[in-house]
Amino acid sequence: MSQAYQVTGGTPLHGTVRIGGAKNASYKLMIASLLAEGESILLNLSNISDVSAVQHIIAHMGADVSRPGERSVAINPQHLEQFDLSHTNGSQGRFSTMFIPALLLRFGRAIVPLPGGDKIGVRPLERHFDGLRAMGVDIKQRDNVIEATCKQITGTTYTFEKNTHTGTETLIMAAVRARGKTILNNAALEPEVDDLIAYLNKMGAKISRPTQRVITIEGVEKLVGSTHQIIPDRNEAVSYACAALTTKGSIVIENARPDHLTAFIAQLDKIGAGYEIGDYGIKFFYHQPLTATQVTTAIEPGFMTDWQPLFATVLTQCQGQSIVHETIMQDRFQYVDQLLKMGAKIEKFSPQVSNPEEVYNFNITDDLPQAAHAIKITGPSPLKAGKFTVHDLRQGATLVLAALTAQGTSIIDGIEHVDRGYEALAERFNSMGAKIKRIETE
Repeated sequence: MSQAYQVTGGTPLHGTVRIGGAKNASYKLMIASLLAEGESILLNLSNISDVSAVQHIIAHMGADVSRPGERSVAINPQHLEQFDLSHTNGSQGRFSTMFIPALLLRFGRAIVPLPGGDKIGVRPLERHFDGLRAMGVDIKQRDNVIEATCKQITGTTYTFEKNTHTGTETLIMAAVRARGKTILNNAALEPEVDDLIAYLNKMGAKISRPTQRVITIEGVEKLVGSTHQIIPDRNEAVSYACAALTTKGSIVIENARPDHLTAFIAQLDKIGAGYEIGDYGIKFFYHQPLTATQVTTAIEPGFMTDWQPLFATVLTQCQGQSIVHETIMQDRFQYVDQLLKMGAKIEKFSPQVSNPEEVYNFNITDDLPQAAHAIKITGPSPLKAGKFTVHDLRQGATLVLAALTAQGTSIIDGIEHVDRGYEALAERFNSMGAKIKRIETE
């Protein structure tokens, strides 16, 4: 038996929501806690399955882990005793390789499963591993397991060939207690990266950004446990904002941060969507017919690839032809076929790109045969209900969003992917007037 959402759409959503801590910060800061001596406490933790999985792995390693409050976790790595994580559920998410720095620090050895996560394209792990090798780490891959060894991580100067969010964070964690100074060039700019830096600096690390894409880390002998509040999840904020627009409703996101949503808000201006920024957060609302636009995903501070499927659903309700060009992931249009079944008018195509190595952040050698990296969306299109299966996190949220917009009742199977990144999604939408039930399916 598996679980599915039964969604009856066609009702404008009205209400308020307070989003949890950023998924792409919560579990990573939990892992970073293993670098310190003594107890750390993380606040505003997101109650999602990825966080639960990391908590289980940390407990399996021998650390003391507790949940002293509704949105908090306390972690003390004092009794850490396990460097082999190959038999844990680490392969279910993208986080397994991020354990390597902490394990090397404690044991000089790390065995972790290859990371899993959403099936949206090849994740170029060499950007992580080449940097670790430059710091003196020996890395071998056998079957679906990564084994790393190093007696003493050494500071280095390393330039990422292309942007990597998780790779930047992994090398930061490796460098904080390395011998000497590390300089990371072409480093990622995401707010979640800066949240990790802020957390580690509270512990006693010496990390700075002399320029936007350069991070310097002075290795220190010791880090001490600290208390830190995780930033709110900007992807979750965009999900609720898009729901307000596609259902022609109004949603207040209490703790949304406009400085984390600059590229998204710029697109709302282009399509004529309503929003209001206040000291409470941001209110998103529909107040006039929306207009088609063109959007290209890009590395921070550009329009996030995670927002692309959600925003595409909004574009199905805009007047005219919109174009979406995906440059970060080579396989992020899996949701398109299902939106087509719902009545959307979408055409995949391959845009003419004269310098693909510079335009696309994925490795061109990993590109899929006959891959389409852009879509044309003609709207507005009334959407109709149907039965669908979720294959990745953002696609799952997109299908829920489309089902809320459509007339009729939809069944969305495979919602464990949605649970990885959204806390109580159905309950929160229902509080704003949605009609979603969690049901059992075979």
